[in-house]
This record gives sequence, C-alpha cells and structure tokens, in this order.
Amino acid sequence: MPALATLARVYVDDLDTALPTFTALVGEGPRLRFEYRDLELATVGGFLLIAGTAEALAPYRDTHATVLVDSLDDVLTTGTVLDGPNVVPTGRNATLRHPGGAIIEYVQFQPA
Repeated sequence: MPALATLARVYVDDLDTALPTFTALVGEGPRLRFEYRDLELATVGGFLLIAGTAEALAPYRDTHATVLVDSLDDVLTTGTVLDGPNVVPTGRNATLRHPGGAIIEYVQFQPA
C-alpha cells in the first residue's frame, strides 16, 4: 500500500487569489482544479489548495495531508475511518485517524 504522492493541504479564503503565489513558488500552474461540496480545490506541485468560507472549511481543517494511493481498500484498516469511502470528483476517498492522532485523507485517484 505505498503512497503514490503526498499533498500538503493549504486552506485559503479565495482560490483565485492564492493560485498565483503557489504557481510562482512551484513554477507550474494547477494540474487539477475542481469543486467538491462547498469548496474549490486545486493541486499545484505538492500542494492541495482548498478554498472556502470559514464555515465550509471547518470540517476539514483537522486533516493534515492528502495521500494518493493505488488502492483505497488497502489503507482502510490502518486507522479509524472518520469519513468514507466516498465517490469524489477525483475517484474515491476516505479520511482516517491513525494511532497517535494524525488525520489523513486517502484518495484512490481516477482521472476523469
């Protein structure tokens, strides 16, 4: 169940305002941009920018990182499932709390 990639989550008020900074930092534009629930998301390099109101972001702020995996089913037994598995715009996801307290979102990515 090796991690394919790990994305640092960055919570922002406005995606269009935040993107130029991260584009300059990474040297490339967003690879993926989509909406999910009341949020706007974009991946830029190793960052996952998550934009929304304080209220919309509140349920997600305790999640430390997003990890892309080959098989979501393989990670479901590594911690306590807090949310999911769900079908999301990028494939399937689940959020787990691991021993020690880390909360991680796992995504089995399926390109559209």
